[in-house]
Amino acid sequence: VGVAPAPAGPVVLNARLYPANELATQTGMIVGTVTNLMTGKGRFQVNYQGEILTGEATRVSNEERRGVASAYSPKGAFMSCEYQMNTPYQGVGNCTFSDGAKYQMHLGGN
Repeated sequence: VGVAPAPAGPVVLNARLYPANELATQTGMIVGTVTNLMTGKGRFQVNYQGEILTGEATRVSNEERRGVASAYSPKGAFMSCEYQMNTPYQGVGNCTFSDGAKYQMHLGGN
């Protein structure tokens, strides 16, 4: 079975973050987007407790599929994630927010 070729231009992926600790269950599932620029970089945006956090995702050096993502809001909230892409359109990861909430992240795959 072959791997689907990467598209020529940016692709917007849905990001769904599911609670992974008790603090996160107070907020529930979070949704956002990742724009995969197909260059090893991407733009990340998520709405957390009424704040829009924006940032970037970057592939880890010498790793085809692993990466890190960081985002922040003008009010001071921030998050950091580690993820692994299964394909250019789908991946999973873990995210931690500045208040201690932890989430499992699912990228792509509608």
